[in-house]
Amino acid sequence: MAEITTVTFDLWQTLLLDERELGEARALIRLEGAQSALAKFGSDFDLEHIRGAYMSCFQQCRDVRDGGLDVDFREQVSIFVDHIEPGLAGRLDSGFMDEIAEYYADSFLVHPPPAHSDAVEVLQGIKDMGLKIGLISNTGMTPGYTFRSYMEERGMLGYFHTLTFSDEVKIAKPASEIFMITLRALGANPGQTIHVGDHVINDVVGAKRCGMKTVWISGFYEREDPSDPESEPDITVSGLGEVVPAIAKLAGRNVLG
Repeated sequence: MAEITTVTFDLWQTLLLDERELGEARALIRLEGAQSALAKFGSDFDLEHIRGAYMSCFQQCRDVRDGGLDVDFREQVSIFVDHIEPGLAGRLDSGFMDEIAEYYADSFLVHPPPAHSDAVEVLQGIKDMGLKIGLISNTGMTPGYTFRSYMEERGMLGYFHTLTFSDEVKIAKPASEIFMITLRALGANPGQTIHVGDHVINDVVGAKRCGMKTVWISGFYEREDPSDPESEPDITVSGLGEVVPAIAKLAGRNVLG
């Protein structure tokens, strides 16, 4: 059996804990920010019309991710604006697009999902085992650079040897390539790596298809077919705080290294 050298983490609902209300609050900032910027441009749109465009953008981007790809952040903002009015993104001066993009990104920092209370302690525990640490995250509506800023504020960023965000590589989990990009950056192979995450398809199935071991944090998603070996994690835990002992068990070492 290959020696475990590396651990990769998911972000959403693993290291950060989001709630629907926070997502709705972020969405409202994006909608009102776009409305304000477009009013300065001389185009007045009803907030509900902008909300419809936002949902259409969300669906279009989700369809792309369901195919294993992603769009970069500025492309997503352009898709949103073009759903407000076809061709509008191309007619807006760059300053107006910059303003809309700023609202879009910074809404995350206004209503951030709190870091898990065990996040830093767990990352320190993995580091203390002498293992390299990577991050693999589908970004959704927030750009990777915003996550980096937030993670630095919360004392997490320095633990990671590399961070892979789907909007930056334009590939989304569960596609194998986003895992392999991360492993190449870490100088690891799948047999040496354990992936930790909450999503059955993105984090368990996606990582296992690459040959990685998996620790699944239950409670956010259910396995549709508990008898399906493809979605069977190596270890299931009920919370992030149980991850360090799980990693130690899979790595064949004690928690103290």
